[in-house]
Amino acid sequence: MKPIEQMQTPDPRNVEHWRADFPILGERVHGRPLVYLDNGATTQKPAAVIYAENAYYRHSNANVHRGVHLLSQRATDSFEAARAKIARFINAQRPEEIVFVRGTTEAINLVAQSYARPQIKPGDEILISAMEHHSNIVPWQLVCEQTGAALKVVPIDDTGALDADAYERLFSERTRLVAMTHLANALGSINPVERIVAGAHARGVPVLLDGAQAIAHLPVDVRAIDCDFYAFSGHKVYGPTGIGVLYARAALLEAMPPWQGGGDMIRSVTFEKTEYNEIPWKFEAGTPNIAGAIALGAALDYVDSIGMEVIAAHENELLAYATDALRVIPGLRFIGTARDKASILSFVLDGVHAHDVGTILDHHGIAVRAGHHCAMPVMQRFGVPATVRASLALYNTHQDIDALIEGLGKVREIFGT
Repeated sequence: MKPIEQMQTPDPRNVEHWRADFPILGERVHGRPLVYLDNGATTQKPAAVIYAENAYYRHSNANVHRGVHLLSQRATDSFEAARAKIARFINAQRPEEIVFVRGTTEAINLVAQSYARPQIKPGDEILISAMEHHSNIVPWQLVCEQTGAALKVVPIDDTGALDADAYERLFSERTRLVAMTHLANALGSINPVERIVAGAHARGVPVLLDGAQAIAHLPVDVRAIDCDFYAFSGHKVYGPTGIGVLYARAALLEAMPPWQGGGDMIRSVTFEKTEYNEIPWKFEAGTPNIAGAIALGAALDYVDSIGMEVIAAHENELLAYATDALRVIPGLRFIGTARDKASILSFVLDGVHAHDVGTILDHHGIAVRAGHHCAMPVMQRFGVPATVRASLALYNTHQDIDALIEGLGKVREIFGT
């Protein structure tokens, strides 16, 4: 495998150049070429990311922040360089506003328990939307159970778009936090995050955004959005699993108590008193996922080498192509048709359970997601038990969509629909 610095920069005019960077796309599934359309669950990894993680274990494996020997210094330098890359990627003001976590779920739970729980009182309110992933519902339910607060839910319309007027109406003098998705995982709807944040800030209410889906498909500038917290997972943006990011304003992090105790989050410890470390290390107890952080930095370098605007344009064109192609299939109904959407096609097929569709497609080499997508309230809102979700990434092509259409034809033949 070539070192990172020798790898050819992908040609943004040719998706085949990008595909060549992803070794797994050469796999065969049930004897057929892999058509990978489950990117909303996790993206595949380019060779540069695989190399970065491998190189760490081969050449720099040591714990960070604690050793005076060369390997520890190398590991620490690479780990903190990755933090700085992430800060630049989302335009955080400083690297100390980036906290490494396991993923979006842990980031949201950290904010729920360290920021919200200590200051929420009985009768206070937390505002979320009806399109949220369970990871942006359950942590707030826990806080409400712990504090006596109430969870308020902004409805969505029949297209899956946020009811912006209802959002404004649901604010009260007891609203203490807004937590909403940037890009809905089960629908593809893009929320008007600048308007969401501005409306909350006009009332002195902070905002957390779940960026798990958005980070790989939309340019994210936390200072332009003006959010207070932004959470995302590495594996959704071509990085490894088990690594994620919480962005938070430095002033908020400094005021928040630690969520977990242990090594590396302390400055000094006695049996009488512990002094905590500075941010962000105050929130990074224990040995972190060093290799994962370094590889996530490589993933963001890879995305930058193509350009998020180039990726978004390619995916938007592909989404339009797929929408037009799927729309004419008899008995197929889209779930999620918001005007502003990206990367995701969720649908149901009359007379066929989503799991059966997913199983048959798998036998034709096509990987999609079938189920409730950790968004059961969305399924309830649209009156379906599950949907089939085809989710796009930079390496998908018209040929992938054509294979999906052909596979759905086989499904209809089998079920006689």
